[in-house]
Amino acid sequence: MTPQQIAEASAQAMWDQDRASQRLGMRIERIAPGEATLSMEITEAMTNGHDNAHGGYIFTLADSAFAFACNTYNAVTVGQQASINYVAPGRLGDVLTATAREASRSGRSGVYDVEITNQNGQHVAHFRGLSRSIKGSYLPE
Repeated sequence: MTPQQIAEASAQAMWDQDRASQRLGMRIERIAPGEATLSMEITEAMTNGHDNAHGGYIFTLADSAFAFACNTYNAVTVGQQASINYVAPGRLGDVLTATAREASRSGRSGVYDVEITNQNGQHVAHFRGLSRSIKGSYLPE
């Protein structure tokens, strides 16, 4: 299998078990080795007392993109630390897109940056996640 085929097959295997991302209406837009793009529409249930997108849902979208990006090598990989900076509010009806890219990967550890934008390309948040590969794989050897 090519690296792209491994990334796509790993993402599909992970997606099949990812009930949280599915039930929040996330969509996988793009998968490549070390990269993932996911999108999600902000629904009324995702808004807070300021009538903005609740930060937890923005974080969840970013975290899911991070997870798919760091799991594109057929090695089960988990997040070990993550942080987010919110720079603009998300609004009801916005379609947010989280684009995750590998910044570095060495041994079992990786660093991933995720940019979250709305449908107009405006930056909503910046996320950085640190990953750690553990035992297991998605595809037969």
